[in-house]
Amino acid sequence: MRKGFARAALLAVIVVAGAACGGGDDAPSETAAPAGPTTTAAQGASGATVAVANSSLGDVLVDADGRTLYAFTKDQGDQSACSGECAANWPALTGTATAGTGAEAGLLSTATQANGSSQVTYDGKPLYYFAGDAKPGDIKGQGVGNVWFAVAADGELVKAKAGGGTYP
Repeated sequence: MRKGFARAALLAVIVVAGAACGGGDDAPSETAAPAGPTTTAAQGASGATVAVANSSLGDVLVDADGRTLYAFTKDQGDQSACSGECAANWPALTGTATAGTGAEAGLLSTATQANGSSQVTYDGKPLYYFAGDAKPGDIKGQGVGNVWFAVAADGELVKAKAGGGTYP
C-alpha cells in the first residue's frame, strides 16, 4: 500500500512538473516514471560528449552514457527558456561539447545562459536530459507537453511517438 501511494505521489509530481514546463493535457502516459539522476559523468567542466544512438524513435542524440538528449520548443534560438522547477526536471547538458559517434561536430556548440552556465547546443538548440529517464536508452521525455522532443543527428526534432504516429 505504501509503495503504491509513493508511486502515485511521484507520478503527480512529474505530471505537475511537466505542466510547469509547458506541458499540456496531451502529454504521453510514459512520462510517469521515477526521477533519474540529474547529472551524468558526461556533464560538467570536463566536457560533454554528444553521440547518436538507435532508439525506438530512430537515431537520436545521446550523451556518452547513452542517455537521450532533448530540445525544448519554447527556447528562443540558443537561449534556454527552462529555469527553476523546469530545470530541475529537464537539466541542461553543460560543459564543453565534443562530438561522439554519429554526431556532426559542425552542429555542436555552447551558449552562455542567463544563469552564467555554458549549455551544449546542437544545430542551435540547447540540449537537455529528462529526469524521468532512469537509464540509458529511455525516451520517456519524448513529446512531454508537446514541447519536448528528442533530437535527430541532423539537428531536427524527432516528432515520432514511441508507440507509433507523430506529434503535430
